[in-house]
Formats: sequence, structure tokens, C-alpha cells
Amino acid sequence: MIDAEPEHVCPRPQLVRQGWIDLCGQWGFAFDDEDRGRTGRWYDDAAAFDRSILVPYPPESQLSGIHAPQPHAVVWYRHEFDAPPLPPGHRMLLHFGAVDYRASVWINGILVGEHEGGQTPFSFDITETLQRDRQSIVIRAEDQPADVAQPRGKQDWRPEPHEIWYHRTTGIWQPVWAEVVPELHLTELHWTPDVVRTSVTCEGTLSRAGATVRVVLRHDDEVLADQSVRVDSTRFQFEVTIPALRHGQARNRLLWSPENPVLIDATVTTRPDQGPGDEVSSYLGLRDVGVADGRFLLNHVPYYPRMVLEQGYWPESHLAAPDAQALRREVELVKELGFNGVRVHQKAEDPRFLYWCDRLGLLVWGETANAYEFGPTAVERLTQEWLEIVRRDRSHPCIVTWVPLNESWGVSDIASSASQEHFARSLYHLTKAIDPARPVISNDGWETPDDSDVYGIHDYAPTGSSLRSRYGGSTAIQETLASGRPGGRRLVLGVVDVDRPVMLTEFGGLTYAPAEGENWFGYSTVTDGADLVRKLDDLVTAVLDSPALAGFCYTQLTDTEQERNGLLTADRSPKADPAEIRAVLTKPTKALPGDELRYHRENSLDQY
Repeated sequence: MIDAEPEHVCPRPQLVRQGWIDLCGQWGFAFDDEDRGRTGRWYDDAAAFDRSILVPYPPESQLSGIHAPQPHAVVWYRHEFDAPPLPPGHRMLLHFGAVDYRASVWINGILVGEHEGGQTPFSFDITETLQRDRQSIVIRAEDQPADVAQPRGKQDWRPEPHEIWYHRTTGIWQPVWAEVVPELHLTELHWTPDVVRTSVTCEGTLSRAGATVRVVLRHDDEVLADQSVRVDSTRFQFEVTIPALRHGQARNRLLWSPENPVLIDATVTTRPDQGPGDEVSSYLGLRDVGVADGRFLLNHVPYYPRMVLEQGYWPESHLAAPDAQALRREVELVKELGFNGVRVHQKAEDPRFLYWCDRLGLLVWGETANAYEFGPTAVERLTQEWLEIVRRDRSHPCIVTWVPLNESWGVSDIASSASQEHFARSLYHLTKAIDPARPVISNDGWETPDDSDVYGIHDYAPTGSSLRSRYGGSTAIQETLASGRPGGRRLVLGVVDVDRPVMLTEFGGLTYAPAEGENWFGYSTVTDGADLVRKLDDLVTAVLDSPALAGFCYTQLTDTEQERNGLLTADRSPKADPAEIRAVLTKPTKALPGDELRYHRENSLDQY
């Protein structure tokens, strides 16, 4: 298993080289409300930057040092750093984890590239722009707050947050870093395990063709595989056989799950025909996921996801985590409460968060920020960003399901618009084309097209009896799918597939009753911690007692701005005794025969 403290986790944890350079810290900063920075050549004018910002925190946030939540469509950053001397045959790469939404980057006054998409990483080779002395980085970030064709998730288009939408995150919000690499180096690396075939597919891209690629896989001190392949193009893909998986009675020690999050260390080296080679550290998890017979499967066995909705938002830093430790602590909190997974909501989470989900054992449903309108521009933008997200994250064992659309956001007329339904279907098939190894939900919540592997239903019924009436058994669920409208909309577009898993992927939403005049949004209120546990027990037990529901996702982990329905407050303090919450969430489910045995083992109870 990879050994790393939170502050030492590389921003790209599955393709790590030694000696990467952290460029976060104090940068120069300027607002450009009149959008005159380009014509004014701010990329070559240090005097244009009249204030300082702490990167990678967005200027709307307190931790940035700016704390200007009002809309600013264009912002500029400037930073100077000393580049280390480059050995012969080496290059320097500059990396950005995420810049919301459109970024232009200059090095020493020279434009090196641009990127669109607020959640995905990008890199530039800056070798030819380096000077002998200090280097200057200048970034222009454009994030139009009223552009609803732009994928924005839960970032509000209004000046002040309302209902379920939050303050914006503009500009840099994930790490900026650099590294020195040989001329021939790995630019991408992906892993796809296949437990049945006792192998893992290694897929990657080289900066240029002509090298021998060697892969060594280890579990602790045990070498599981050591394989070399000659590569004569810039892209490669080959199977690495893992003989230890052939022993069907002993392979469970190597299989990844939330209860046994085994990670396999990987070292990948390239040996070119001429010049220095490259070496990177990586890791992977050996596991299979799928759906069959109305159940979610993990390692070919029915598994019951007990998930919580994760907004990935902090009051002091917005979509950016306040520090690296907070990402690890978030995963720990989820597990301590008794959940085995998260549905990251309307956000592609920081890869370091996914690292801790991989390492500590937490299922993740990968989602993305949606746009709010439908049209060619919105389709192009969302599709491009979604494909980049899947490409970035598909090697993480924790990610077990993809969710490109939520509650018909951006496809509000999908029930009556053929073009909008085609778009949802196309996202399903595009995702499957890139990653056929995971289930995909084309539109989670309601109005699910035929092309979907799971029916994900959102139902904020206030009582367990209401949930039992709609989901208490197979007959009730089929009637609900055919004619029910818990969110006011049809649940299924097309013919109901009785063999498809049904999960309650949003429910609950319990919150303390608001004070008079408080800016508040919630679904059902409680009076105190004890009342919260009682009502949580009523709702969750109704779900667990259904033999036909395949899993759930409770809303939500934390209070987030005016949306006050978290089990934790915004500062991550529990609203009730965590042990009592855990006791509710880990009760056995009637959907999995034998789950009582799991429950008794985990709680060290006598024979039942």
C-alpha cells in the first residue's frame, strides 16, 4: 500500500515522480471587471497586480485572503519561482489541477496554452520559455457567473446563494505544480483490472515513440508481476498477468473493497532507444464491479452501497479543500458514521480525495457539474469536460459508478424532447465506450432513459411509512417506477426493466428547525440530536427493510451554506452522537440474505 502523509500526496497520485515542485502559496492577483488585461498586456506587467491571493483558494473564499464573494468574471494571477537547472535531455512541465472555468497561461510573457473546463487538469511544456533567472507565471481565468450553458453544478448564478445553490468558485482551486521529466516520458497511465482473467490492463501515452515499457506490480514485499513490452508508438496497451489471482480460494487477500482496501503498488519505467528513461510510481486496486439480477455487484458478489451525498464544499474555502489533511479527514468521517460510500455531488472531486477513498476504502459515485440550459454550446462543453473527468479518474478502484446527469439539470424537458433524451443516452454510451467496466446512470433522480444500468430515485418522504409504501417490496417498487412521481416527474422514460437495480440515491434531508429569518433550506425538521437519530432511524430502517432496494444514498454529509440538512455541521462537527448514527446506518438489510451475519460479526455479538 502506498505510504504517504496527507501533505505529501502528489496532486496526481497515480502518476508520481520524485521531486515535484509545489507552486502553491502567495501569488499576485487582480480583478479585471472591464476585461482589459489582454490588450493592456498584463501578462507582461507586474504592476497590474495590486493585491495578493493564497493559491489554490478561490477569491470568493476567506482562506484566499481576498474574500470577495460578489461576481467577477475575469481574474488574473501572477507568480515568480526559481526553476531548477534542467539536466541534458530533460524538460519542465507546468501542471494545474483545476481552474474554473477558462484559463490562459503565460510564462515570461509568452502564451504557452489555454484550457476550458473548470474541473479537469491540464499541463504545458514550458521548457522553451524558461529564462536563466526567475520565471514568471501569469494566468487569466474567466468564469462568467450568468452563463448557464457553462457546467457550474451548485455554483449560484445569482449574486447571493439561494435554495440549494452556493457561493461561486472562480479561478485556481486545485494545486499548481511543476516537475522535471526526461524528453521521453509518460504523459498518461491507466489501469483496468479483470479479476476473472487474472490480469490488469496497463494503458498509457508517451511523449514520443520508441521505448521499452516495464511494469512491476507489488503487494508489500511480494512481486505479483514483472513484465516488459516494446512500444513503437506514442500509445500503448497490454495485459499484465497476475498469477496469484488464479488461486480462487486465496485471491480475496488481493481484492479491493471498502472492508479490505488492498492497493497494489506499481512502478512503471521507460527505456528509450537513446537518452534518459522515465520512472513513475503508481497504484491500482484489483476489483470488479457490475450489476445483475437487481443487485449491485462488487467482486461478483451482491454488495449493498450505504452512501451519503458529499458536496465537497467548505465554508472557508468553497470547492477547494482547506488543506490536504481535510481531504483525508472527510473520508474518515464518512466511514466513522457507518457509510461505505459517497456520491460526490455536482463536482469532480480533487484526485487526492479519491486517493484517500482508494486507500482507506470508500465507494465513490463519480459525478460532474451540470449546465442549466440545453443547446449545442452546453452539449459540447459538458461532453468535453465529462470525457476529461472519466479519463482522469477511471483508474481509481474507489469509483464504482458514473453519473453524468443529475435530476435532468440541463435537460429540463427530457420527457418530451427527443434531442435531450438523445443527449442523456449519448453520455451513457460515450462513458461506456471509454470505460465499459463500470455501471453508468444516464440521469440520476428521475426521468431515467432506457440506457442506464441503475434506477436512481430521489424521494424526500418525511416518514418511513411513506418510503415503505413506495419501496417496501418488488411490487410496490414496480408500481412506483411505472406511475409514481416522488419528485414531481416521471421516474422512467420507456419500459420499466424489472431486473435493473433500484436505489434510493437521495432521501432524508433532516435538519434542525431554522431560527426566525434564517437563510435556510431543508426538507424535514428535527428539534435536537435525539430527534435527529429517531427520525433517521425511521427513514433508514424503512429502506433497509425493503428486500428489493439495492442500496441508498442519504442526504447529506454536511451542512452547506443555507442547505442545512447535514449529519455534520459545516465545520464537520456531528449533530448527534456518531455512535448512534453509525448504529442506525449499519443495521442489516433484508436485500442481502445473510447480512445479519455481517452485522453480528462487525459488532462482535453472540450467535443470533
